[in-house]
Amino acid sequence: MLFDVRTYVCHPGTIKKQMALYEEHGWAPQRKHLGEPWFYGIVETGTVNAYMHIWAYENAADRETRRAAMQADPHWQAFLAKSAELGALASQSNQLMNEAPFFEPRRRG
Repeated sequence: MLFDVRTYVCHPGTIKKQMALYEEHGWAPQRKHLGEPWFYGIVETGTVNAYMHIWAYENAADRETRRAAMQADPHWQAFLAKSAELGALASQSNQLMNEAPFFEPRRRG
C-alpha cells in the first residue's frame, strides 16, 4: 500500500477560510476520486496554520489513475481556482510512503 502524506501551510489568519472553502468546494470532488482519506486534520502544535491529509493507494499506478481523474474533474478545477483566488496557501509538502514490513494497515471494507 502507498500512502500519500500531504501537508499544507497557510498564511497566518487564513486557515479557517481555507478549510471552509475546501469543505464547501473541494471535499466532495476529492473524495469522489480518491476515496476516503486515512486522516485529515489541522495541526495543533508545531507548524501552526497547517493541515495534513493522508490518502492510501494500492500502488503508484492506482495513485496516478485516481489523481488524473480528479484533476480532470471540473468541480475540482473550480475548487483549485477558488483556492488560488483566496491565496491562503503558503507552502505544500508531499511524502509518498510504504508501510514498514511488520505493519499491517487496516484495509477498508
